[in-house]
Amino acid sequence: MNIHSSLISKQAMQEIIQCNDFTTKYGLSLTEQQAMELVKTRNQVLSSNGRVEFSGGIIHKIIQEFCDSPYITKDNYVSTIQELIEIFYYYKNETEDLVSDDDLIYFMGNAFNQKCQGSLELLSGRELDKIATNLRYGKNTLDDEEADCENEDDDNYEEY
Repeated sequence: MNIHSSLISKQAMQEIIQCNDFTTKYGLSLTEQQAMELVKTRNQVLSSNGRVEFSGGIIHKIIQEFCDSPYITKDNYVSTIQELIEIFYYYKNETEDLVSDDDLIYFMGNAFNQKCQGSLELLSGRELDKIATNLRYGKNTLDDEEADCENEDDDNYEEY
């Protein structure tokens, strides 16, 4: 299993480094050491959330979704991606895997850039928590949540 795990980590690192091809236009790039830190974060978060992955993972998808955010700079790039990795896997569990990886990442990016105005705390503690709660109580998907939230003021979030 260690050899398999090592191959998956190498695959993830390659995917992350390849992201530099399109993130540089936003002033963002990662070194091999930073890519390794992100893979380490992913491995730790997978373990702490009782999850297993059989491929390179979602880090490159998170990078692609968030690299054009006005709230991410070269100074907070690595730490923000690390936190987003933690948030993603936590909410994969909280949503009981009812939301696809791509949909969850898209929702996270949209909420982060709009309603949360770059706040990871609001993303995790408000927007994603609402989604998880709605799914646990049988309410519909992210599309319905986005439509509902567009029509509400920030003060009315308790209704969800």
